[in-house]
Amino acid sequence: MPKLNIVLLEPQIPQNAGNIARTCSSTGASLHLIRPMGFEVDNAKLKRAGLDYWHLLDITYYEDFADFSAKNPGKHYFFTTKGGNLYSDVKYDGDTYLVFGREDKGLPEDLLRKNLPNCLRLPMMNDARSLNLSNAVAIGAYEVLRQWNFPGLKFQGKLANL
Repeated sequence: MPKLNIVLLEPQIPQNAGNIARTCSSTGASLHLIRPMGFEVDNAKLKRAGLDYWHLLDITYYEDFADFSAKNPGKHYFFTTKGGNLYSDVKYDGDTYLVFGREDKGLPEDLLRKNLPNCLRLPMMNDARSLNLSNAVAIGAYEVLRQWNFPGLKFQGKLANL
């Protein structure tokens, strides 16, 4: 079964990373955090955003993007406002890595230039600069999972008082 991986390159805001950790925990995706980061992992805001899902999280840390790349073969997709391809036009198969950049700078342009065919964009209004990082991750993750028919995820809930 293919594996979904969420990659954050130099994340800066602990609440975003915590929300993304919760998304990963709830979907079975692995989370990859690439240093330097703008927070410590024991940051209270990070833990609060992830709530009580930390025990479900598969998380790995890397010193830099070269370290991450050397250890993670598979298809890498780079989410960027500068992307020329729509995230929903890609057929995701095999182990998939969705790579997201810093909240304040995005992904480095030299990295994007080296990976132009795999640079993806979420459509937005012309005057909008970007979506919140945790929202962008959730949109990308659920598109991959939708294409894979949501493997291992619960399809139906139930009301507590029925």
